[in-house]
Amino acid sequence: MNEMPTRAQARAQEKSAGPSVARHGRLKRHHPFKTLAVLFVSLLAVVGVSTAGVAAYATYDVATSLKPAVKLVDAKGKVVTPGIGAMDGAFNVLLAGSDSGGGNKAYGDRGENLNDVTMLLHVSADHKNATVVSFPRDMYVPIPSCPDGKGGTYDAMSRQKINNSLSYGGLACTVLTVEKLTGLDIPYAGVIQFDGVIEMSNAVGGVNVCVAGDIKDPYTGLDVKAGENTLQGPQALAFLRTRHGVGDGSDLGRISNQQVFLSSLVRTIKSADTLANPVKVYALAKAATSNISLSESLNSPTTIASMAMALKNVDIPKVVFVQYPNHYEGDGVAPTKDAASTLMTALQNDQPVTLTGDTGVGSEAAPGAATQAPADPATQAPATQAPATQAPTDGSSAGAGDGSSVQLPSDVHGQTAAQVTCSKPFQD
Repeated sequence: MNEMPTRAQARAQEKSAGPSVARHGRLKRHHPFKTLAVLFVSLLAVVGVSTAGVAAYATYDVATSLKPAVKLVDAKGKVVTPGIGAMDGAFNVLLAGSDSGGGNKAYGDRGENLNDVTMLLHVSADHKNATVVSFPRDMYVPIPSCPDGKGGTYDAMSRQKINNSLSYGGLACTVLTVEKLTGLDIPYAGVIQFDGVIEMSNAVGGVNVCVAGDIKDPYTGLDVKAGENTLQGPQALAFLRTRHGVGDGSDLGRISNQQVFLSSLVRTIKSADTLANPVKVYALAKAATSNISLSESLNSPTTIASMAMALKNVDIPKVVFVQYPNHYEGDGVAPTKDAASTLMTALQNDQPVTLTGDTGVGSEAAPGAATQAPADPATQAPATQAPATQAPTDGSSAGAGDGSSVQLPSDVHGQTAAQVTCSKPFQD
């Protein structure tokens, strides 16, 4: 396997080849780490505790389990310090999943610390819609100048795979990279490693997923049978990490496979069985904070709880998981500019989005999904129903700021948390 060049070598390559040539990322790993938006789930969990005594202890214990905070900066190098207190208006949170294994020897030597998952949560100003954007790990993007942690900066790079941003300049660099790509301000962020996935799945007693056929992936150790499977612990992690076992064996198939898990996890978290159970709620919050390195802006139970209050009011059909628009290019993928502009303009204007395409190459609709209602049928639409108000079919942003929905192009993949989907086994 080729090693990723040093920063000095990368800059030399760019200078010698001209301004249009970028540093090459290293070849794909056989065991890249893929995780889930457990940070977003933990936000829901913190405020769900119904017993005062348990809540008081949980607040203290969760606070003491917080990892050392990570400092974020804006494009000018100024430290990001959003206010602490009630969460007003729209907000954005970035979650990076590290493939380093968190020091657990059971995962082996992972080498460099890559963000093999990068997800952005946008919650609307009225707290009625939440959009989670997954960025493919092999997508080529510009990486801006990033702080080096010693008061200096690393040079910008014109074209590099996004999953190198974490190893290049830490969490702050990943945030700056996604801000440059999306045009959104991201004041909150966190990094999670392998152990966090295992503990979160254990905390809810397992996550039910549908599998359209048997999947056995020797690379991750995943072994599931067709039908319904309750996953927790190492099997939950293996399910989220698998690439070779689903869809076309690509990272894009893995994203849609992860959304099968994520949508089920959201339905599980939002169910009365979880939110009314103080033990489960506390276990969720503890598992998340013990395994996530948070930005300084988010490293506060008060901030997490205020976000949770906003997320708690989002109905399940209004939670949309979407893959950042892209297309294959060389040994990776590149942003599909027009579709990406439609998506990002909608989020910048604080508009909800409506999916018109399929769920992606790694998943498919579950049999009878349209009649399978999530936990609270009174507030949730059928799996195939779109929001009542939609923007013009050309994806324009008419009605920006008034809450009308922007219809995404059909080549943009994803699903809502209300959709019940199944993972598709790998097919040549």
